[in-house]
Amino acid sequence: MSIPTRLVLPCVLLLHSAFMLQEMKAADPFLEKVKVFPAGMGGVTLYRIPGIAVTPKGTVLAYCEARRDSRSDWGEIEIHLRRSVDGGVTWQAPQQLAHHGKRIEGNPRKKTGGEHEQTANNPVAIIDHETGAIEFLYCINYARCFSIRSEDDGVSWSDPIEITDTFEPFRDSYPWKVIATGPGHGLQLPTGRLIVPIWLAYGKVGDHSPSASATIYSDDHGKTWHAGEIAVPNEGEFVNPNETMVATLSDDRVMLITRSVSKPNRKLVTVSETGIDGWSKPVFHPQLLEPVCMASVLRYPEKPGMVLFTNPHSVALDKQGAEVPAGRGKRRNLSVKLSRDDGETWNLTKTIEAGPSAYSDLALLPDGTVLCLYEGENTIDCARFNLDWIED
Repeated sequence: MSIPTRLVLPCVLLLHSAFMLQEMKAADPFLEKVKVFPAGMGGVTLYRIPGIAVTPKGTVLAYCEARRDSRSDWGEIEIHLRRSVDGGVTWQAPQQLAHHGKRIEGNPRKKTGGEHEQTANNPVAIIDHETGAIEFLYCINYARCFSIRSEDDGVSWSDPIEITDTFEPFRDSYPWKVIATGPGHGLQLPTGRLIVPIWLAYGKVGDHSPSASATIYSDDHGKTWHAGEIAVPNEGEFVNPNETMVATLSDDRVMLITRSVSKPNRKLVTVSETGIDGWSKPVFHPQLLEPVCMASVLRYPEKPGMVLFTNPHSVALDKQGAEVPAGRGKRRNLSVKLSRDDGETWNLTKTIEAGPSAYSDLALLPDGTVLCLYEGENTIDCARFNLDWIED
């Protein structure tokens, strides 16, 4: 039976209008936030040091330090993970990832009771897009490093394997007593190489300074790890480089953006062809403010040259409004910056969280939605937004 033409045309127009409305809605600027690790959840005093990654199947993995009994960097600390299968809108119950090996107790910063504490710290996920596996590194007591792996999208994890020997070559430059991976996430180069930024400190046992930054890498899908060259040394103007973020650029070079306590109050930037050696001389980028806080950086591959950066957009000012050299600005006004020229300039800045806000990590969903897992006030939240929101 044929349908009268007078009915077909209105139906077509209605469907076309609905389709256009859906397209317009999809392109509308949006910023959404959801709490992922609020303080007190599961009896944990405070969650800190966020990291986020998206698997090849689109599953979102959010992970952090679960500081059981106090807010301190040292203490009884576990690594917890939550998964999301709907792009970060809802989250599954937390699971403890680390440490499931033999307990390694001993807190050198605490004279009483510290010998019974185990500090699991600085979690880093690396997505292997060739194998589909998730490599995951973390440290214990800032002195030993371990690797675990998931081959089922983060549902289950292997037993830990110690890889502390990976850091031994760095002793030639800095006789370290403290080691730390990331934090945040690592990445995979087009060659298949896995890269993880690290920092190490070589003062007294347990002290986080003086420090320097480098990378470690794996060319066999996480089976073995090796030390790269020191990327940001502790010398001259560069004072105590530590927490470092990594991203690839449109020409596949590797860029590191490093935290320090240097006088210019700016992030340090260096690049390499390989991600492990041949680093350019680090430079202070005038547009990347440094309140002495972990930042994050992410390439947006669908837009050649586009890179995103998040950090508290804040520096310390004196009463006259001038910057205080090495002033340690307040950790607030978490903002996202956008570069269209591989990080040479950052001409757009948008506030994600105006109030207290600190460490952050970035990831990208298959549909182009940006995820930012960040520390708010007594919580770790996930912000979801699109490029239209940044540019609006």
